[in-house]
Amino acid sequence: MAALLQPDGRFIQEVIAGGGADLKKCYQCATCSAVCQLAPEDAPFPRKQMIAAQWGLKERLVGDPAIWLCHNCGDCTAECPRGARPGDVFSALRAQAIRHFAFPGWLGALAASPKGLPLLLLLPVLIFSGLALAAAQEPHAGEMEFAHLFPIPQLEALFFSIAALAVLAFAISAIRFVRALRAAGARGSLAAGLLPALKEIATHERFAQCGRAQNRRLGHLLTLWGFLGLAFMGSVVDLGTMTGLMRTPLPLLHPLKLFANLCAAVILTGAVVLLADRWRDPAARAASTYFDWLFLWTLLGVVVTGIAAEVLRLAQATVMYGVYFVHLVLVFALFLYAPYTKFAHLLYRTLALAAVRPPRDVLR
Repeated sequence: MAALLQPDGRFIQEVIAGGGADLKKCYQCATCSAVCQLAPEDAPFPRKQMIAAQWGLKERLVGDPAIWLCHNCGDCTAECPRGARPGDVFSALRAQAIRHFAFPGWLGALAASPKGLPLLLLLPVLIFSGLALAAAQEPHAGEMEFAHLFPIPQLEALFFSIAALAVLAFAISAIRFVRALRAAGARGSLAAGLLPALKEIATHERFAQCGRAQNRRLGHLLTLWGFLGLAFMGSVVDLGTMTGLMRTPLPLLHPLKLFANLCAAVILTGAVVLLADRWRDPAARAASTYFDWLFLWTLLGVVVTGIAAEVLRLAQATVMYGVYFVHLVLVFALFLYAPYTKFAHLLYRTLALAAVRPPRDVLR
């Protein structure tokens, strides 16, 4: 049965530039598919996706759930006789998929390029500078508090608006992605597959099947659960202050403050594990791209500046305002641009896992 193939030359170049520099070395020996412990027997990967990427079949690849079933554990890359690094190619394909389904598209393109970073940071810098300049006109007595320059009601309104915009962008991207999954032949029930998929995400159980990814599994788990804990704590505190049940800053020994500091330490540990694991592998380090590092470094920056701001407030050092300003800028960027960074893996991988049915049969 004849089929018309329309290679996308630009897509090929973007995959190569996005970490798949060795894509063309693949000569279809299928060693990668044979050694992969995560690929289902009835739909092995990554051999098929490698040839599709060489041919520039973008529409076929961005909706392929296989690129999200891969965790880039490195087993296939280590065994490839040609050094084609299929895991890194898949990472580049995932970045292309996120950009392809992003809403709005121009923001996805801006977040994908290091040239766009100054523009992405300019918006929060202007917003928080305006808040600080307006609040500085009012006299304040007593101990220095962040609320003197960054009033809590304005911050709450701003960050809830940011969260709403991010959720909207995620929702539209998810709808586009699900349509592409269906077009690619994924016929599983999302409703039935969602809970098993979330369990896989929460435990990173699939990572345990990989021979060379145990450090990365630990790093991902620590980062994921630390982030979820901080997000939960932040939401509780925000709702508490909005309803008048809480007043910030919370006492140092307050249960929520202790929980937040624990979560920050967990994230910091996870990020260090991931960075060290990548740094120890010169080839992996060389293949790393701006897209690989943006989310992790932003998250790490949020944690470090948050801890530093807390310590400086306790010491009543004036520089605490500058550190907190940087912290707010990074938090703003972390959440508003989440649909366009590696943070989006959480959404796309969950949907892909849920869309392949039956989940247990596919994942085993």
